[in-house]
Amino acid sequence: MKASPKKSFRFQLKRILGFVPGNVRLYELAFIHKSASIADEKGNPLNYERLEYLGDAILGAVTAEFLYRKYPDQKEGFLTKMRSKMVNGDHLSLMASQLGLDQLMESRLNNEQANRHVMGDTFEALIGSIYLDKGYARTRKFILKRVIRKYIDLQDMVSVETNYKSQLIEWAQKNKKEVTFYTDLEPYDPTRFISFVSIGDTLFGSGTGGSKKEAEQSAALETLQEINT
Repeated sequence: MKASPKKSFRFQLKRILGFVPGNVRLYELAFIHKSASIADEKGNPLNYERLEYLGDAILGAVTAEFLYRKYPDQKEGFLTKMRSKMVNGDHLSLMASQLGLDQLMESRLNNEQANRHVMGDTFEALIGSIYLDKGYARTRKFILKRVIRKYIDLQDMVSVETNYKSQLIEWAQKNKKEVTFYTDLEPYDPTRFISFVSIGDTLFGSGTGGSKKEAEQSAALETLQEINT
């Protein structure tokens, strides 16, 4: 016997969430885009927008706490950039697809790019639904164990975030500047490297390190700090 649509929806939700949902109606709303809105008895449109607003705040709070505990020695700027990467729209859309949320979505949009954007919003709406249904602790557990642990490569994100040489080269290309690195062994310590950065004919940052790469990263960071002050 074929399962009813409601039972099928509940089954798919359980597979995604890892627990049995309570108020299924909340979750149904999380998958209704405004293009497919229905109206309540007062004529108010019913869709995921209010849940998205709530989920965005909860997701941001859980992610901020996670990063704060994960990187106790990092400054606020690093934590802010990492959080932005973890919760940006493209990344949320990708995770939504990996979770299988696209199979439950109700939308009348025909544009593929628009639908990809909708998936990120749906992900946040789902977080809002979990919070209202199960509370903060269960929502936090879902985000940490079934999202961050499974779908986010923190090491890759940190590597990109701390690649100061690439950031400097990207800045130079955007601003039509010529950047040159001069790197050699330190004259008084041949086990270490020293690197200098020039932009055009002007010498900017310098840095040292146990490897050529480390010295250039240090010099690039100092240069970025100078040009951003």
